[in-house]
Amino acid sequence: MWVTFPVGAVATLGAAVEANEVGHGKGLGGLVRSTTPEPLSAGTESEILGWFLDYSRAVLVRKAEGLTEAQARATVPPSSLTILGLVRHLAGVEEYWWTEMFLGREAILWVDDDDPDRDFHPSESDTLDDALAALRTQIAAGNATLEAAVSFDQLAVRERRGNSVSLRWIVVHLIEEYSRHCGHADFLREAIDGLTGD
Repeated sequence: MWVTFPVGAVATLGAAVEANEVGHGKGLGGLVRSTTPEPLSAGTESEILGWFLDYSRAVLVRKAEGLTEAQARATVPPSSLTILGLVRHLAGVEEYWWTEMFLGREAILWVDDDDPDRDFHPSESDTLDDALAALRTQIAAGNATLEAAVSFDQLAVRERRGNSVSLRWIVVHLIEEYSRHCGHADFLREAIDGLTGD
């Protein structure tokens, strides 16, 4: 049975994540630790959600790995989407939901008042390696937050469009976000070099 955090526990959770003093198996630890190549057909809520989130993250990374900088910036008109942009976007999405919304801290990746879609619009100096490093950093931060949490019912510090969102909602939303953009990456990667599959 899940327990809920008392008032003020989010600040304690944020401090624990920052200090790398996470749950060590006492909370939702293990949520995104699956290495199973096939989808789980049964398991706890944590195991099922964890497998699909971890799998979706891994698919996006695989779609980006091995590309040159030019290939990572390739588009399929009329869309302006690129794999580089998708990787940067998902790094920003991870940071937004875990850092800004759930923990109540300011996001810093690609913040640009003049271009709210800066993640999709890399400069000439932005690289795929840097984007992948940022994504891996944000995934690790998200994993640490999940490790420290004790309930899917815990609410984020900040509201979304005037409504509170739970940790459960955030995890499901991230799976949906990755699934949509992995589909985009599928088409882009096939157009770039013919690579298909997960």
